[in-house]
Amino acid sequence: MTHGYRTDSYGTVGGEPRGWKETAAKYALLPLRIFLGATFIYAGLDKLTDSGFLAADGPGSIGELMRSVRGSSAIPALVDLSLKNPEGFGYAISLGEVAVGLGTLFGLLGRLAAFGGALISLSLWLTMSWQSDPYYYGNDLAYLMAWLPLVLAGAPVFSLDAALANRRRRMR
Repeated sequence: MTHGYRTDSYGTVGGEPRGWKETAAKYALLPLRIFLGATFIYAGLDKLTDSGFLAADGPGSIGELMRSVRGSSAIPALVDLSLKNPEGFGYAISLGEVAVGLGTLFGLLGRLAAFGGALISLSLWLTMSWQSDPYYYGNDLAYLMAWLPLVLAGAPVFSLDAALANRRRRMR
């Protein structure tokens, strides 16, 4: 309770921030959502539009990339699984990145999208950037950590999730 009013988890009264700290807290995850959403959309589209990447063999192909990291991967069996169908794996990663990015950017199924982003980042860390020494040179671990606040909090502002929740609340 603040001044006799009920507050929510963002320190707001009736959904409206009471001061700059509450406003900052309410919108704190928005820059992270925009960055991760836009980055994953770009990464997925970049892969989908690069025919060389989506090939099983050849320079710059997903197949060649997966073969090159197999020996240093934390989970070689995961790399072997991807090598059974490199093109399919390339499409799955690319389309997954686009779906995660769109869900995160627009805040549609925000927690699920963030969980998908965390899984993609985890799988890339365990296969591709595991060998980075020191570990902080591998960016996939940082992306994994960046997804976790969104997994926990979802997309509470400027999101389709929030708009749908408000609509359901008004209809009751």
